[in-house]
Amino acid sequence: MKRTLIAALILLAGVVSFAFASTGPTPQAVVDSFHAALLHIMRSAESLGATGRYRFLEPQVRDAFDLERMIRVVSGAHWRSATPAQKAELVDAFTQLSISTYASRFDGYSGQTFEIDGERPGPRNSVLVDPRITRPGESAVPITYVLNQKGGTWRIVNVLLDRSISELAVRRSEYSRVLEQGGPTSLAAALRAKAGKLLAE
Repeated sequence: MKRTLIAALILLAGVVSFAFASTGPTPQAVVDSFHAALLHIMRSAESLGATGRYRFLEPQVRDAFDLERMIRVVSGAHWRSATPAQKAELVDAFTQLSISTYASRFDGYSGQTFEIDGERPGPRNSVLVDPRITRPGESAVPITYVLNQKGGTWRIVNVLLDRSISELAVRRSEYSRVLEQGGPTSLAAALRAKAGKLLAE
């Protein structure tokens, strides 16, 4: 009887664990939803303006990306030595820059579409989603989103341009000097300044 009960509890734990892991949209659905938001701001770019595009994208970016994990990876050892207040400041500044970058980059529409070729297993329990940005009369731009689970929900944790160039690796290289010279507080200030400049352009 006792063995049967233990076996039943183990089986139930496995079912609950699997259900939790499967909670929320699939990786491809997360990417599709984010692309829909990008298409909206592109088609409405002129009426929204830079600030309007930012406001529309803010909840979309926060839902689609694990921004805390991304800035943690980019900051490396400086994140581990940062105070809780500095970490919160970095996440906030990195979030502002991420949203501003998309709001600035996708500022018009000329027939672009997003086509997803599929998804595949990635390293360390990640899933890779492989879309292409197609533009009339131009070559398609291949990208890859790397997604991991956070609290049972899939989130984007990296973007690979041409399916090979890591956005996080590029940013880590860009931010390293600021971090070495001024630490997390200086990097947060630099990120906010860059975000403000992008929206003003």
